[in-house]
Amino acid sequence: MKRRIFAYPYIVWMILFIVAPMFFILYYAFTVNGSFTLTKFWATISDPQNYEVLWTSVVIAFKTTLICLLLGYPIAYILSNMRKSVAAFISVLFFVPMWMNFVLRTYAWQAILEYALPALFGWTDKTLTGTEAAVLTVLVYNFLPFMVMPLYNTLSKLDKSLIEASRDLGAGSFHTFTRVVLPLSIPGIVSGITMVFIPAITAFSVPVLIGNGNYDLYGNKIDRAFKILAESDYSTGSTLALILLVCVLISTVIMNRFDKEQAGGQLW
Repeated sequence: MKRRIFAYPYIVWMILFIVAPMFFILYYAFTVNGSFTLTKFWATISDPQNYEVLWTSVVIAFKTTLICLLLGYPIAYILSNMRKSVAAFISVLFFVPMWMNFVLRTYAWQAILEYALPALFGWTDKTLTGTEAAVLTVLVYNFLPFMVMPLYNTLSKLDKSLIEASRDLGAGSFHTFTRVVLPLSIPGIVSGITMVFIPAITAFSVPVLIGNGNYDLYGNKIDRAFKILAESDYSTGSTLALILLVCVLISTVIMNRFDKEQAGGQLW
């Protein structure tokens, strides 16, 4: 009984920052000016433009996740084969930028892409912002550590005897990687994808600061709806948030199901 006392602060925290916000989202989604109505709710979920923006956000998030995976897996694999002291030091370097606020890092990249790099190459009348490549670059920079760390944790715990056994049985480096290392690292891949894909969908500051208004993503629509001081727009923003929440829950269930199917790191 005494041990349960230590759980009370976490219960209070969950009520204040998870349950209460969800309650207000549900409340505003189905009310306008304090009255229950489905008018704004149906108008929002039936607007095809919202789903077009959501699809664009999903595509951008997918590209970000894929690039992070292609960059992060080799980094994590190299780190897993280093001495633990060296790997730990390099891992800390990955997270040092994370100590700075997300928006501040994005502002820094805005200055780099708008002024520093064009000045370096003599492009006085050109800016590198406002393109999809710029948006993806900043998103990958911000989310790459969240791909590297789960992969590194999984790869560093692999049973090295399995790799040695594969090579003793005549398998080359490629077959050892594809038949032993890759299947066993799938839990880390799933965790990394989940930690990158879901936040990337809702990253609204990067499209605003780096996209120069050329990319209207889903997080931006929610942000604008809540900035308008009208309860009808609160209803729109809450409904958009519910749509996103359903999509996030579906993707999470799919990833967890896939992770369970690969539990134990079954070899091909």
